[in-house]
Amino acid sequence: MGRLKGHMVYKVIATEFLPLRERTLHDPDEDTYLNLLKTVLKTGPMYFSYSLDITNSFQRQAASDASLALWQRADDRFFWNKFIQSDLINFAAGATSGSGLRLHGHREPGADNFILPVMFGMMRITATRIKSTPLTFALITRRSRHRAGTRYLTRGIDEQGHVANFNETEQVVVLNDDSRGMGGMGVEAGMPNGKVGGFEGQDMQVMSYVQTRGSVPVYWAEVSTLRYTPDLQIRGVETAAAAAKLHFDEQIRLYGDNYLVNLVNQKGREVKVKQAYEQMVRLLVSGPNETVQANHVTDEKIRVLESTQRSHEYDRLHYVYFDFHNETKGLRWHRAQLLLDQLKEGLVKGQYFRGVDMPGDSQDRLEVRNRQVAVVRTNCMDCLDRTNVVQTMLARWTLMRQLVDVGVLRPGESADDDQAFKILFRNVWADNADVVSKTYSGTGALKTDFTRTGERTRAGMVQDLSNSITRYVKNNFGDGPRQDAFDLFLGAFLPDSSSIGSNLVFIDRRPVLIQSIPYILAASVFMVLISSLPRSSSESAWWPLRLFAVLWLAIGVWCFRFIYSHGVLYVNWPKLNTPRWANEGYQETMGAIRQDKLIGSFVVRHERGASNARISHLEEGKKRIQ
Repeated sequence: MGRLKGHMVYKVIATEFLPLRERTLHDPDEDTYLNLLKTVLKTGPMYFSYSLDITNSFQRQAASDASLALWQRADDRFFWNKFIQSDLINFAAGATSGSGLRLHGHREPGADNFILPVMFGMMRITATRIKSTPLTFALITRRSRHRAGTRYLTRGIDEQGHVANFNETEQVVVLNDDSRGMGGMGVEAGMPNGKVGGFEGQDMQVMSYVQTRGSVPVYWAEVSTLRYTPDLQIRGVETAAAAAKLHFDEQIRLYGDNYLVNLVNQKGREVKVKQAYEQMVRLLVSGPNETVQANHVTDEKIRVLESTQRSHEYDRLHYVYFDFHNETKGLRWHRAQLLLDQLKEGLVKGQYFRGVDMPGDSQDRLEVRNRQVAVVRTNCMDCLDRTNVVQTMLARWTLMRQLVDVGVLRPGESADDDQAFKILFRNVWADNADVVSKTYSGTGALKTDFTRTGERTRAGMVQDLSNSITRYVKNNFGDGPRQDAFDLFLGAFLPDSSSIGSNLVFIDRRPVLIQSIPYILAASVFMVLISSLPRSSSESAWWPLRLFAVLWLAIGVWCFRFIYSHGVLYVNWPKLNTPRWANEGYQETMGAIRQDKLIGSFVVRHERGASNARISHLEEGKKRIQ
């Protein structure tokens, strides 16, 4: 990927599985497990460095103990291969191992070099210049390994306070960096900790700005039923208060004040998520004060909800709702500036990180000149498309501020005046949007034509339509195995090694009749098409053919109607940690089918197998708002 502050950073391109012993028998479950792991490693964008802790922001790196091993300094949220290295970690720490490793109760520092943290997300490091000033521009997005998964299968928060699709994005600018060349592993002779050095008299400076995104922190889910819009389910907000406190305890401890930017629609199905989020903030802050701004477009352009006092930590939460849909519809993307105007005071107070290299320091530390003391946490329903537009806007504003502060730009100037950098900035952020979207929804992001060019285009709209259709297909028929792959890789599901091959975890347990209906539908379409081919003009031969076609057309219509009406039976659900609400929906649908006068008697009583793995965070219970 390139060098960042003198350290080489690499992308995982290929992996290899090395069996400890050859298998004499191949069972289907174990083969499927291996294929799932290979899928994660092949499709997941993963990065690592032998000398730089890329799981932590530069601000957290500056506060960490450089004498510790790299894996000990890593941020637990972004240490994606921690589970698969857990035996080595236990061995190095002298802790008890669950795999039979003989430990002696004391640390084994020799094992540290074999534990290499890997980050999942996006990274781009580019040597560029602005108005003749050379610099390194980098964008890093770190995806949390907690509650990781796919779009409609992981929503909201779990009992441990982890939210779905949580990503930390850090925009980095390095000045006076002469270590941007390629080559080497970053741990070379005469270059302690991978440092190459800097220009004499010009100390390297690192400036970074961190933003986060994550699902609305309440218990909610969207249940796929083959309809384009899934069924929305939200539990009572009070039941998620303890989990939300855990979440914001961590966010405040790590980032300081949190500006919670909510971009969901205030009408239609999304309004329930908006109301639940606002109710949660009211529960957490003391003396909540609300202000609403309206205009000719909407009665609620912006809603601000925050505490008027600082009696406890949760009063550091500042909720800002922006009616993104109404304000920017009709391609009026410049209207997003209204949100920026609302946030400017908080952005100025929140600052950004700035550190200066300390020449001769053997631990490669930065002298901290400025700290970021607040973060903007943005969300929409998916935390993808609308969120990408807003994060790009905030990053651009902060970059201008940083460059003016260090004298690269004069007040009133903009980095957008440099056309080459303007194109680079837009493309890097659009690439980031695509990567985050692909890992969660299965396709690139929507609206990236605006991010890349600054305007909506017809080609971009066609691409958005293609992505939307692809998302529908993948979310209904492909996300189950992808979710299984995440759960297996991250340790959310642990196979029982003593019974592999005997459980047949991945077989289809639906009644045969239910499984056969899509095939009957396909056969009926084929028969109707065959019947429509030109035939003899003889009337005596034509009428039987018409009856034949009508018969198969009726069968096809009935099959299509059955599948569409009972879509929950045909969604490709995860087999390892099947969501509780998916099992409930399956049982309810099967119960209704058994009462059907036409096919009820042909459907044997059959209970779908359900995993007993850790799925308590998906418990929806009986208290739902639908």
